[in-house]
Amino acid sequence: MTRGERRSSVAGPAGRLEVAFNVPEGSLRGIALIAHPHPLQGGTLDNKVVQTLAKTFAALGYAAVRFNFRGVGQSVGQFDDGIGETDDALAALAAAKLEFGELPVALAGFSFGSYVQTRVAHAITAERLVLIGPAVKRFPVEAVAPDTIVIHGEEDDV
Repeated sequence: MTRGERRSSVAGPAGRLEVAFNVPEGSLRGIALIAHPHPLQGGTLDNKVVQTLAKTFAALGYAAVRFNFRGVGQSVGQFDDGIGETDDALAALAAAKLEFGELPVALAGFSFGSYVQTRVAHAITAERLVLIGPAVKRFPVEAVAPDTIVIHGEEDDV
């Protein structure tokens, strides 16, 4: 059971970032930071895959944190080819840690969000990394830990 969704904004490197929290009832197992698809192709924190990840992580006891990259929705700034978006993810995570404490972190991303999360995984210690449909031909994806969960459709372009 979750407490529902709560929306807010947090300080980001380019200005305010729009965030959505799905928090379970009871004690938290960790924080799940979830990144959406490409901002210039309609990706937002409301993407159905991103929402499904948030609901799933919340059901598993994580405070699920979705955020809009700079220039998307109510987030300030403009697209920065994954560099600034990595900074956005780190800022959203820092805000979540202020609210929920120093808990284990799970990173998840869909498409472009997967690329960003591979960059974040090199900047922090994450308990888990989940990549959905990583567009490895389109983005220079960093090497990932052997226990990374990668989900890819048979018909998807790799």
